[in-house]
Amino acid sequence: MPINILMPALSPTMEKGNLAKWLKKEGDKVKSGDVIAEIETDKATMEVEAVDEGTLAKILVPEGTQDVPVNDVIAVLAGEGEDVKAAGASAAKAPPKPAAEAPAPKPAAAAPATASPPLAPAPQQQAAPPPAAAPSPQAAPPAAQGNGHGRIFSSPLARRLAKDAGIDLSRILGTGPHGRIIARDVDEAKSGKGLKAPAAAPAAGPAIAPSMSDKQILALFEPGSYDIVPHDNMRRTIAQRLTASVQTVPHFYLTIDCDIGRLLDAREQINAAAPKDKEKKPLYKLSVNDFVIKAMAVALQRIPDCNVSWTDGGMVKHKHSDVGVAVAMPGGLITPIIRMAETKPLSAISNEMKDFAARARARKLKPEEYQGGTTAVSNLGMYGINHFTAVINPPHATILAVGTSEQRPVVRDGKIEIANIMSVTLSCDHRAIDGALGAELIGAFKQLIENPVMMMV
Repeated sequence: MPINILMPALSPTMEKGNLAKWLKKEGDKVKSGDVIAEIETDKATMEVEAVDEGTLAKILVPEGTQDVPVNDVIAVLAGEGEDVKAAGASAAKAPPKPAAEAPAPKPAAAAPATASPPLAPAPQQQAAPPPAAAPSPQAAPPAAQGNGHGRIFSSPLARRLAKDAGIDLSRILGTGPHGRIIARDVDEAKSGKGLKAPAAAPAAGPAIAPSMSDKQILALFEPGSYDIVPHDNMRRTIAQRLTASVQTVPHFYLTIDCDIGRLLDAREQINAAAPKDKEKKPLYKLSVNDFVIKAMAVALQRIPDCNVSWTDGGMVKHKHSDVGVAVAMPGGLITPIIRMAETKPLSAISNEMKDFAARARARKLKPEEYQGGTTAVSNLGMYGINHFTAVINPPHATILAVGTSEQRPVVRDGKIEIANIMSVTLSCDHRAIDGALGAELIGAFKQLIENPVMMMV
């Protein structure tokens, strides 16, 4: 019997993938473990290995196809001893998979920019509203509530009296036969008696204006004055996770200025003394961001109550500082993670980040290299940005936004001096971290970044 090859789910957030390339062609022998295709997920391009042996009888999804749903059949494998042509022909003639067999779509969740475990699932959508529940007998007699089609039973006189008095019939309790509203009920309502209690306001969050539809947005612009570039999987995931983060995580922000004069001196000395390889190239070259990563990791160890993740069941307290670092790439960004950063020397952090950045831009990171983490760093200093706020990437409880260093006048011992100042802003999840606790963390970071020798202790 032919074996179906399905579009695999290569990350927790993957709902669809692009079939970038087939590495086997129809008629090729396939062994278990052979790489048969390359799939573009929402974050990376990954190789897909065969799990069965046989002959590739039919490719159903050609390379270059975008937005192939997870678990769709992309090819058919003929097993040992099977007729390859017959297996391929049967696959080509097979009817489309019924909708009932299609995998249920996962709830949308915004994430940042990274494919971390999804946030709280969105409420399940219903095809049609449920039938209205039968009214409680204590609230009003059944007939007074109408006949199920919005009609309210009342006498002609009662309707005229209610109209003249400006009273909504739906608020009047009927005392006539079968709950019918009669003239006496309207007279009672005029004095404030015999009125139904106002309906309780629904327990919902603040009203949010509906977003504009595609047609409404495009109608604002002259036809032919724009081009439409379809979203890829990465951009969709980023949009979903950032939206979910802003809507569900209560952010607050703490900004502090750091004097990094000593750091710049230390960086220059360390880079000058770096050992060289056979080609006379230094084995490492530290950046300011490497110091930031290390300082954030050590600061979390000093203020361990900030090295946490919020869950509804309890607070997850992490033992190590796994620092995600935002890396820009075509079409979006990703946050590869320096694991146990508090234990690594600056040279190791520097080389690891260079490797991550190169592979991130080529979309060659593995899911375990960008999923999880306990905090994140986003540095826009190289673009001349001196201050900004960053959106938390759940399950993190913090993210540090780092601006550029610039010379500013400062007062020391009553004298004005010029110092290299770098502004940083810490975004905190208020469910997990309170203001004073967040202030302790950013204070610990400031102490470390201003005195880099303390990172080595």
